[in-house]
Amino acid sequence: MGHALAAIKKVVLEGAPVFVPLPLTPPLTEPAYWSDARKHLMKKDRVMKRLIPQLGDATLQSRGDAFSTLARSIIGQQISVKAAQAVWDRFAALPPAMVPADVLLLKVDDMRAAGLSARKVDYLVDLALHFDAGKLHVDSWQGMDDEAIIAELVAIRGVGRWTAEMFLIFHLLRPNVLPLDDVGLINGISRNYFSGDPVSRSDAREVAEAWRPWASVATWYIWRSLAPLPVAY
Repeated sequence: MGHALAAIKKVVLEGAPVFVPLPLTPPLTEPAYWSDARKHLMKKDRVMKRLIPQLGDATLQSRGDAFSTLARSIIGQQISVKAAQAVWDRFAALPPAMVPADVLLLKVDDMRAAGLSARKVDYLVDLALHFDAGKLHVDSWQGMDDEAIIAELVAIRGVGRWTAEMFLIFHLLRPNVLPLDDVGLINGISRNYFSGDPVSRSDAREVAEAWRPWASVATWYIWRSLAPLPVAY
């Protein structure tokens, strides 16, 4: 039924975000700041002092590939861990290489058969178009602040603030990202700091004051307290 380029439709806002961790696959890169962050968090926060030793020596890790990281984030929106991995595996087998130009040559029917919804096909095509057309300042990201990168990424169909924040954490390894729209983070704060009572964004932000400047690291440990398997996008 034609190439994925023909699948672009109207903009559909990103749905309610859910953190979907995917099993690790090499190659991976870990942040140089991890040891310093662990020491700071254990000194400043009573929960981190308990959690960090319990959860071992695993670290936040990045695959180092921007396009794949964002594609995985889009595929993982609003589905289970198991389903996300299954769809990714089928989708990743379609192009000769997981690069924007090859994704743009895929047929819509093949992408749908891999388990992608029509909306996610649109999102992945728009993502590939942004990379292929040079609309993203990939070479400048290391020198840009978090909010500037988020503003650039949310211009991509299907990439909302949550997805952009996952990218900052898992690809760019930014140390101080606090994804307040993440259900897992809110649930983890509720369980670890409020005995399971409901937690507002304001409550979460107050807890995270002690995490600065390592909110990404603390968030990662909160996620792992709910699902101990180390994860990466």
